[in-house]
Amino acid sequence: MNKKILLISTIVLALDQISKAIIDFTLTLSKSVKIIKNFFYLTYYQNTGAAWGIMANKTFLLIIFSIIVLIIIYRYMYSFKLNKRNLLAFGLLLGGIVGNLLDRIIFGYVRDFLDFKIFGYNFPIFNISDCAIVIGIFLLIIAIFKKEEVYERDNSREGRKKIR
Repeated sequence: MNKKILLISTIVLALDQISKAIIDFTLTLSKSVKIIKNFFYLTYYQNTGAAWGIMANKTFLLIIFSIIVLIIIYRYMYSFKLNKRNLLAFGLLLGGIVGNLLDRIIFGYVRDFLDFKIFGYNFPIFNISDCAIVIGIFLLIIAIFKKEEVYERDNSREGRKKIR
């Protein structure tokens, strides 16, 4: 694996797990701490599902799905130009997915705590891993629109060959 992608994913994973541990030790379940009134709160929530509580209590399926997605990402990571944006995208994705996967494996749920109320809408509570995943997906969408998925893996000495 590319060293820069590994470094980025390790940083994301560390920030995610440290922030979750701090919340775990400082807040009680469902307790909110106001940071910015009517906008941003820290609220400890144990999410047994995916985004917006989809597939609640389907931990085993979510673990399997996460592992499959990690394999797919790893498999196609080198199908993209390895520019700074794409390195960041894959690092964010891998670190974020592993962060939530670890929570599901260890606790049976994902520890969420970032709680925003935007224009009266109480947005679903999320965490650092979720942020990394969303940003990583957004960056990959940009790469796809810019047609940067132009390389395929090759077992020859060159390692990669252009396919477009």
